[in-house]
Amino acid sequence: MSDFVAPLADMRFILDALIGFEAIAALDGCAEMGRDLVDPILEEAAKFAAHRLAPLNHAGDRAGARAADGVVRSAPGFAAAYADFVAAGWNALAADPAHGGQGLPGVLAAPVEEMWQGANLAFGLCPLLTRGAVHALELCASAAQQARYLPKLVQGSWTGTMNLTEPQAGSDLAAIRARAEPDPGGAGWRIRGTKIFITYGEHDMAENIVHLVLARLPDAPEGVKGISLFVVPKFLINPDGSLGARNDLRCVSIEHKLGIHASPTAVMAFGDGPGALGELVGAPHRGLEAMFKMMNLARFAVGLQGVAIGERAYRQALAYAETRLQGSDVADPRGPRVAILRHPDVRRMLMTMKAETEAARALAYVAAFQMDVAARHPDAAMRAQAQSRADLLIPLVKGGATEAALRTASLGVQVHGGMGFIEETGAAQHYRDARILTIYEGTTGIQANDLLGRKLLRDDGAAARALAGEIAATERALRAIADLAPIGAALGRAQAALERAIGWMLATHAADPRAAAAGAVPLLDLFALAATGWQMGRAALAAHARLQAGGNADAPFLRAKLGTARFHADHILSRADGLAHAIEAGAAATLALEEAAFAL
Repeated sequence: MSDFVAPLADMRFILDALIGFEAIAALDGCAEMGRDLVDPILEEAAKFAAHRLAPLNHAGDRAGARAADGVVRSAPGFAAAYADFVAAGWNALAADPAHGGQGLPGVLAAPVEEMWQGANLAFGLCPLLTRGAVHALELCASAAQQARYLPKLVQGSWTGTMNLTEPQAGSDLAAIRARAEPDPGGAGWRIRGTKIFITYGEHDMAENIVHLVLARLPDAPEGVKGISLFVVPKFLINPDGSLGARNDLRCVSIEHKLGIHASPTAVMAFGDGPGALGELVGAPHRGLEAMFKMMNLARFAVGLQGVAIGERAYRQALAYAETRLQGSDVADPRGPRVAILRHPDVRRMLMTMKAETEAARALAYVAAFQMDVAARHPDAAMRAQAQSRADLLIPLVKGGATEAALRTASLGVQVHGGMGFIEETGAAQHYRDARILTIYEGTTGIQANDLLGRKLLRDDGAAARALAGEIAATERALRAIADLAPIGAALGRAQAALERAIGWMLATHAADPRAAAAGAVPLLDLFALAATGWQMGRAALAAHARLQAGGNADAPFLRAKLGTARFHADHILSRADGLAHAIEAGAAATLALEEAAFAL
C-alpha cells in the first residue's frame, strides 16, 4: 500500500487563487488568517495524518471495533492516536475561543479535516460527529448547558453523537417513537427508546460521550413538528463538573458493516431502567430545527469525506501504476515492458480520478467559505447572500462529492486490476469505505429532494439562476483566451443544460410533482457537474494568469492544473447534455410501469 500523501499544493492553490486570503481576512476574527499562519498548520496536520493516522487505517479495517456486554473496544492503536490528537489541540481547531477553541474559520479547517478523513476515515468520524454536536449546542443550548458541555467537547476529552434514526423510522423522522417524560424528582427528562446507526455511540477513546437525542414529549403533536432535542450524557455530570453515575443508556450491539470497520456503529438503548436522564435543548417540539443545523454541517463534512477518500484512492492507484510493469507501449509493441501508467486507458482512469477529486475539493472549499461569510461577515446583506449560496451548495457537495468518490474508488480498484480485488493492497478498503458516504446524513436521493424542494422551488429558482449566471461569466472569461476557449465551450454547454433543467423543473413541478421528483437526482448530478466545472474553469483562469506572469516556482503544478481542467472539460463536463435529457424526457419511462410490472 502507498503511504498517505496530503495534496498540500492543491489545497494552497484553492485557498489562495479561488478564495483569496484577503477575502478570508476581511471576516470577523480572521484578520491574522494569512499564509504565514495557515501553511504551518497544514504542514503539521499533514505530518500527523501521515505518521499517526494513516498507519492505523488498514490495520483498523482488518481488526475492527469489538463489542461485548455493552462495552466497545476500539481498534488497536486508535485510543492512543486519539489521545495524541486531543493533546495536540486538533479537536479545538475550528471551535469558538469562548469555549476553548482556536477560532479557525471553516474554509481553513476544511483542508485539515480532509486530511484526517483521507488518512483514516474510520478514525476521522469520531471528531467529525463531535464537531457537529458542538455546533448544535453553540446554536441552540442555554448558556448553562454550553458551560457544562462545550469546553470538554471542544477539547475532545468528551465526544459527541447525534441520535436520530430508529428501527421503524429510517430517514422518516416523523415516525420517531422515542419518548421523554418529566423526571419525578425534577432533575430533567427521562428518555426511553432505541436508536440505530449511531456512529461512535459507544467506545473507549474518551471519558464521556454526549448524545444529542431526538424524542417526543408527552404532549407532542404527531409528525416532525412534535420532535424535541435532548442532551443525554453517558455519565451524569456533577454540579462541580466532575463525572457522576452511569446514565441509563447502553450499547446493545455494533453493526457488521461493508466498510469503516474501525468506526463502531452502535444500536443504543435508552431507558432500560428509570430512563436516561437528559436536558431539553432549545424550545419544546423544535428539536428537528436544531438537529438540522447540526446535520447541515455534517452533510458538508461527509461531502469533504468524499473528497478525501477520492484523493486517497487516486494516490494509491497512481503509485501502483507508476511501479507496476505490464505489457509494452502501444506505440512500440515489441519494446520492453513498461509501467502501466504508460497505457492510455490507465491514464484515462487516473485522470478521471484526479479531475473529479480536484473539482470536488474546489467546490467544497468554496462552500466552506460561503458558510464562513454567512457567519462572520460584518455586513448583514452579505451574510444573507452567502447563506443562500451555502444552502444551495451543500447538497451539491454532499451528493456530488460522495458519488464522485464512489466512482473514483471503483476506478482505483480497476487500475490495480486483479490485485485491486485483493484486500491486502488496500484499494478495496477505499471502495468499501466510500460506499457509505452516499447514504449516511441523507442519501443522494434525499440530497436531491432537498435541492429541488428546499432550494430550487423555495425562491422560484432565484439562487440557482444566480449561480448559473456566475458560471456563464466564467465561461465568457475562458472563451476570451484562445488556450482556454475549449474549456469555456464545454462549460458553456453545461451551463446551458443547467439553465434548461432549472426552467423545466420550475415549469413542471406544480403540474406534475412526480415527474419532477423522477428527475431530482439527475438534476443534482447536473448541478454538481456544472458547479465543479465552474470551479475548474476558475482554476484554469488563475493558473493561466500566473503562468503568463512568469517567474512562478509552482509552474509545474500550474501546467498540471491546466491539463486537469482540460480533461475535466472534455471527459466529465461532456456528460451534461445527457443528464439534461434524463431530466426533461426521462420521467415518462421512470413512471410508466405499474408497481406489479417491476417483477415481470
